[in-house]
Amino acid sequence: MTMGVAIFLDSLDTVRLNFDSSSQLILNICLAFIMFGVALHLKPVHFRILLQSPRKLITGIVAQFLLLPAFTFFLVWLIEPMPSVALGMILVAACPGGNVSNFMSKLAGGNIALSVGLTAFATVMAIFLTPLNFTFYSSLYPPTRALLSEIAIEPGQMIFTVLLILGIPLLAGMWFNHRFEALTLKIMRPISVLSLLTFAAFVIIAFANNYEIFTAFIHRVFGLVLIHNALAFAIGWLAASWMKLPLPDRKSITIETGIQNSGLALVLIFTFFQGLGGMAMIAAWWGIWHLISGVSIATFFHRRFRRVQIQD
Repeated sequence: MTMGVAIFLDSLDTVRLNFDSSSQLILNICLAFIMFGVALHLKPVHFRILLQSPRKLITGIVAQFLLLPAFTFFLVWLIEPMPSVALGMILVAACPGGNVSNFMSKLAGGNIALSVGLTAFATVMAIFLTPLNFTFYSSLYPPTRALLSEIAIEPGQMIFTVLLILGIPLLAGMWFNHRFEALTLKIMRPISVLSLLTFAAFVIIAFANNYEIFTAFIHRVFGLVLIHNALAFAIGWLAASWMKLPLPDRKSITIETGIQNSGLALVLIFTFFQGLGGMAMIAAWWGIWHLISGVSIATFFHRRFRRVQIQD
């Protein structure tokens, strides 16, 4: 994997992390393999459960695809970050939930069927809603609108990329699960672990090859990602609480909203934005931080509400 990096000005809007074609292909394959592994856990029953309880499904989808992008836009408008950083925040907020959310929901004592079902529904809806939300909110903020006009992104191309990376592996994994159920039970865990380790290795190598970029500019996005991620978790919890959902459902929707698919964001950044510095930094640091914050919140949920139940 080779990456060329050049820093000419002290601005993330001028920094680009350039992957060659082979590096982009590896990243795409990694993410598609992860989605295939996620789909091995999916069965029609997960969809039926959600369709029988539409309030849970609607709450989770609204939190992810309506509330989070909207509040992200207001956050961007309030703090006025660099245009490329703002684009990264909007893109991450437009992505579906991350693949590790199911594990964290289990750790938190959440509704696992709801978590898995929401991951599936959100992934399918992301094919259209991720490009739509990103284009809509980016066009509302003048600095990002000006930057987008220079890049000239075609929404149709972005939809096709999301379909290729998320939709097809999801359908393939579900078909494999249905067709080879016994084999799926044997391989689903090794594939899940292998896919995550492969992606983690890719991120580590990318970080090592861009060490100077990250150390020079991490302070520009460190606090923003923490605030943005905390906002995402809060939106999930408040939306589920406002709908008076049971505690396990609130835990799962909180985690589904706070754990975003930053891997998809990175694919889109390197495919359409040539590794634009601010966007790449936001997505990369989000991908690291939401693992830390997600495990922390899941552990808090597990311990805090377990104590409450014991006392009751």
